[in-house]
Amino acid sequence: MNLKIQTTALLLAIAPLAFAAETNRATPTKIVVKDFAKEPISLADALDIALQQNTSILKAKSDLEATQGIIMQTRAVALPKLGMNGNYTARDPGSLETFPTTRPFPLPDQSWSANIQLTQSIYEGGRVKAALRAAKLTKQQSIANYDTVVADTLLAVRVAYDDTLLAGEQIAVQEASINLLTKELQDTRNRFEAGTVPKFNVLRAEVELANARPRLIRARNAFRISKNNLANLLGYNLAREVLQDVPMQLSGKLEAEPYQIELPVAIGKALERRTELIALRKTEALQRENIINQQGGYKPSVQLVAGYGSRNSSFSDDLTRDVSGWFTGAQATWNIFDGGLTRGRVIEAEARQERAKLDVDDASRRIELEVRTTYSNFIESQEVMESQKKTVEQAEEALRLAEARFGAGTTTQTDVLSAQTALTEARTTQIQALHDYSVTRARLERAIGQIIEVSHGSH
Repeated sequence: MNLKIQTTALLLAIAPLAFAAETNRATPTKIVVKDFAKEPISLADALDIALQQNTSILKAKSDLEATQGIIMQTRAVALPKLGMNGNYTARDPGSLETFPTTRPFPLPDQSWSANIQLTQSIYEGGRVKAALRAAKLTKQQSIANYDTVVADTLLAVRVAYDDTLLAGEQIAVQEASINLLTKELQDTRNRFEAGTVPKFNVLRAEVELANARPRLIRARNAFRISKNNLANLLGYNLAREVLQDVPMQLSGKLEAEPYQIELPVAIGKALERRTELIALRKTEALQRENIINQQGGYKPSVQLVAGYGSRNSSFSDDLTRDVSGWFTGAQATWNIFDGGLTRGRVIEAEARQERAKLDVDDASRRIELEVRTTYSNFIESQEVMESQKKTVEQAEEALRLAEARFGAGTTTQTDVLSAQTALTEARTTQIQALHDYSVTRARLERAIGQIIEVSHGSH
């Protein structure tokens, strides 16, 4: 049966878990990863395994969790602060003064005090609201950055999976070619022994077979390399006893599912959905909030304070005799002139905001160019694939006719060998076209910020 894997659903399921780590420390579910040496891996399995153990995704998840700390720091200016302080002091009795009364008494040579104070900012020149907005923007930006890493990684897995399928198909094509050439060589030898063809025909068939073997060797090498690359993307740590041919089996196959989208629609979706662009827009918004934050330096800062304090009596040597009570009030600070420090910070913030705006514009153009280029490549792969639909059947029929004519003596060995070469090229071109179509479609979906949808057989 066919299933649709919607990567967006996976992203929405994973991203909130990272931010929930601050308040929910439940034991995570143990990840069960398929052993590719024991059972075939479908594309759905590959994408899921990558989400669980790909290094780039795991690092992005750590960055996402670290952002929670940045958000808390950003919001701190708006939240009340509770602090405690205390001190103890002992002085040289000879350094103490006495009150000039008729009956003088010395002040105590030891003292202590302890206070607990609650402070709440009520006016920071707009910085409180800016901090709350910045915290929200930072969270959205970090999720967009995380989604970008996930999307790039899943695309890389998809391409690596198709590369491995292609390499496996190329081995089958080259083995079929060698089988044909081997059969042709044996038939030619039989004809030579019967005296119906010259020695040249045998030599020609042997050369053709020898020329075909390197192509099979290269195809097998490409298959080994592609499996190693896929295993690396899936986050597998290969044991040292695993030889160069990784024992990986894939259950998928190269297919061409219809996909239609108009270029203007694709560009519009890309400018709306691309997470890289979303992150840059959040950066621009953060820089606007930073301007407000720096402009707050021109304005006063006002806080309400309340607390409770206790200290030893100043008129007794008994340290256990204390004076305690509550206190409340307000405090304000205002830097009337700071030597241009605030002005410099505002200028820097404005310049960074302008730079962020230019980054958004530049990224928009680059994304549009990427969509146009990828769309053009997709159209090319689609047209090539369509042109190859009947080529293999025609090449097989041409080879059958060439062999029949050669058997009847109406054609030459060269025609048979040419037909065999044409069949091999047709099969190679067909599987390459299927691979290119699948890969360019995946790249186009990534370019427009769309979910990657694949279908696979049950296993």
